[in-house]
Amino acid sequence: MSESMSSTRSIAQMLPGAFFAEHRSEVQAALLRVVDQGWYILGQEVRCFEEEFAQTFGFAAAAGVGNGTDALALALRALGVGPGDRVATVSHTAVATVAAIEMVGAAPVLLEILQDTYTLDPESLARTIESTGPVKAVIPVHLYGHPADMPAINAIARAHGAFVVEDCSQAHGASLNGQPVGNMGEIGTFSLYPTKNLGALGDGGMVVSRDHELIQRVRILREYGWVRRYVSDVPGINSRLDELQASVLRVRLPYLGWANQRRNTIAATYSAGLADTDLVLPEVSEGALHVFHQYVVRHSRREQLVEGLKKQGIGTNIHYPVPVHRQPAYASRCVIDPAGLKLTDQIANEVFSLPMYPELTDADVSAVIVALRSLLK
Repeated sequence: MSESMSSTRSIAQMLPGAFFAEHRSEVQAALLRVVDQGWYILGQEVRCFEEEFAQTFGFAAAAGVGNGTDALALALRALGVGPGDRVATVSHTAVATVAAIEMVGAAPVLLEILQDTYTLDPESLARTIESTGPVKAVIPVHLYGHPADMPAINAIARAHGAFVVEDCSQAHGASLNGQPVGNMGEIGTFSLYPTKNLGALGDGGMVVSRDHELIQRVRILREYGWVRRYVSDVPGINSRLDELQASVLRVRLPYLGWANQRRNTIAATYSAGLADTDLVLPEVSEGALHVFHQYVVRHSRREQLVEGLKKQGIGTNIHYPVPVHRQPAYASRCVIDPAGLKLTDQIANEVFSLPMYPELTDADVSAVIVALRSLLK
């Protein structure tokens, strides 16, 4: 494709409004249903969405909350994690993962990642606990839609008496050996931010578990610690998924399976079209169902490639350019793997995300491949 041809085409890296444009009448009907019902906070829509979300993935129970960061913080609090505790997670993640740890007064311990999936390295977890001391909980992040190595992480966590809180914010519908993410630790959390595989029209979050009691604790904590209205039995917060967002998510949920299949089709097309280049392409572990929240590639000439694609009207993004342990708010303040985070630092300098959303057309995907191949010659 010549530059003059591609200059007329604009392809976004993400397009959260595409679903709503395609299903406008269904979304409008759902929103009007809430308006007509006249109940706007923790009503029928939230209850129904919690039940439908849990049933879809086989969770015993689910609780809607205000956003994905709150979901993590509430999950930690429900497990009794608080001031004086340490919580292990990765440095290559959205900073929200680490912010949630500090929201409950705990201290982050930052770990190395695996080279193939960019998820938490179990050896780093074991090494760091043995070298720096115990942790109360571990948060594996199912990054970009690929499940973390949960059997190995669970084994290490249990050997050291630590809880496992799954951060599933980028992995709605992903699974490992037939087990849905969110169902392999003590508790799991999801963000429902508009760009996610299952996204609302604004913020939203979900906490899930096999343990009904844990979810009941979350429900109490999300609304001021109330068991009886206006009476706080424990200190809580205000973090509630509202009825409007729940109604929209109920429209989207039945389409998630198709959307994830389409993401896999797009990913397979990218991988086939770029296989003979020197890009490092995504890998999928045996037994893993990847849902490709992002299609992330690596290259030492990232900036040049990103700028070249931009000139051809193709959007990219970098998830994430600065690891948490290098960010000003956290640098020199967090405990890290005693072996260092060399791979995390390297990957942060090389990764970038290609356009990925279910409504991408085959022509769009082909245009991205052609454009990227022209820059890699």
